[in-house]
Amino acid sequence: MLVTGNIEKMQTQWAQEVLYWLPLDEERILMNEYVGESISLTFENQINCIVCGRITTKSFAQGFCFPCFAKSPENAECIIRPELCKGHLGEGRDLEWELLNHVKPHFVYLAASSDIKVGVTRDTQIPTRWIDQGADAAIRFALTPNRYLAGAIEVALKQHLTDKTDWRKMLRGEKTNKNLIEIKQAIRPFLAPEFAGFFHEDNTVTLINYPILRLPEKVNSVGFDKSPQISGVLNGIKGQYLIFDNDTVINMRAHGGYRITLEA
Repeated sequence: MLVTGNIEKMQTQWAQEVLYWLPLDEERILMNEYVGESISLTFENQINCIVCGRITTKSFAQGFCFPCFAKSPENAECIIRPELCKGHLGEGRDLEWELLNHVKPHFVYLAASSDIKVGVTRDTQIPTRWIDQGADAAIRFALTPNRYLAGAIEVALKQHLTDKTDWRKMLRGEKTNKNLIEIKQAIRPFLAPEFAGFFHEDNTVTLINYPILRLPEKVNSVGFDKSPQISGVLNGIKGQYLIFDNDTVINMRAHGGYRITLEA
């Protein structure tokens, strides 16, 4: 197989084992089929903005040209800090986009990898968000009518839980032994009275398995800017990372818009 195209975030499907498709222009390659096989990724020295498509010499924030990085709603500050969202107030970089994406039900969730983290995502992005973060298990904590309220709850819980995933530990397969249901109940009292009604009673824990033959002992993260050709036996996929047999890993989402040739 030989395919050339611009990278988009790998698309996923939650199954007994997560299925991963790598979009390259019009092609969608099921990467699970190549776990255990030799593959080669070659950067073609071209980057296109994932929003407007223009050629850019540098990618910002996982695939934006600078004008889109500065102005597009997909990269507004509330993407990283949902407590700053103003879509519910009729404000934002693009009100129509805000109504479609942020003035919608959002979950506050707890996800387990090397530790328990708290996060926020739109209800339709479960379990995709958990998979993209490489979580081994996750549980819903609260359900709110918009992104702002979910962010406000997350801010309160960040005093007791981390809101970051240690991606190196995640890739090495280091797992916490903490119980998600017990943690959920333990932090419930920290909800302010005005948020108590958003608590989600469902204690279903979603377990996530990834297509991995062997996890890296050490994590050597590479990118196309310094390594224009990356090759080896694909040992597995977790989060948005491809894991190779020499403990090399590459975050495909971080290279959105890069034009590559995949040979497998």
